[in-house]
Amino acid sequence: MRILVSNDDGYLSPGIEALVRVLRPLGEVVVVAPEQNRSGASNSLTLDRPLAVTEAPNGFFYVNGTPTDCVHIALTGLLTTPPDLVVSGINKGQNMGDDTIYSGTVAAAMEGYLFGIPAIAFSLVEKDLIHLESAARIAAEIVARQIANPLAELFLLNVNIPSRPYEELGPVVVTRLGKRHPSEPVFPTSNPRGDKLYWIGAAGGARDAGPGTDFHAVAQGQVAVTPLQIDLTHVAQLGTLEGWLAL
Repeated sequence: MRILVSNDDGYLSPGIEALVRVLRPLGEVVVVAPEQNRSGASNSLTLDRPLAVTEAPNGFFYVNGTPTDCVHIALTGLLTTPPDLVVSGINKGQNMGDDTIYSGTVAAAMEGYLFGIPAIAFSLVEKDLIHLESAARIAAEIVARQIANPLAELFLLNVNIPSRPYEELGPVVVTRLGKRHPSEPVFPTSNPRGDKLYWIGAAGGARDAGPGTDFHAVAQGQVAVTPLQIDLTHVAQLGTLEGWLAL
């Protein structure tokens, strides 16, 4: 089993170190991750400049680009043999509901999926990393399950793990994405010259957090596993749009 690991918090993140540590007993692990934190980079590719790939003393490769850049470069030139699985994380903070649209963690896994490789994104719900080892243990169990009993279809899984001791975690459950309220307002500030600047506001609260959603599962202390897809076609509107264009 060959496993490509990436993230959006950067190659020095405790989350990726913990993930690699628990995955190495399961197969051959290669790390290609951003040089620095690129949270919120989504699926962006760097097309306006060349990218450098550097090997760190710990054997990790890091790229001065986005999470998607990292996986893309790994799969299209850096690796001589394609991986059997792409794993991203462990992210410092949740990626639930609408977060998945912006998440570099999810995007790194998604790039593998777009290349026809099964992929999993792991996130620890709280940012304090107190229970990172519990999250890593869950990640290893899910990857081990895939190795022992591979899913028949290509998949992209988004996994959110509550920040709790391993013994206090609920079961692993299958969920759908919930939804958030709109983001909080921007925070205005200025630079020393008096130029107006803005910090992007925090993510909004959960709007759809009912039973069956990732928000609901995590609130119950359960590990939420959500299967994602890429097709953005609004199928229900196809007929409506055809009728509108025919007017």
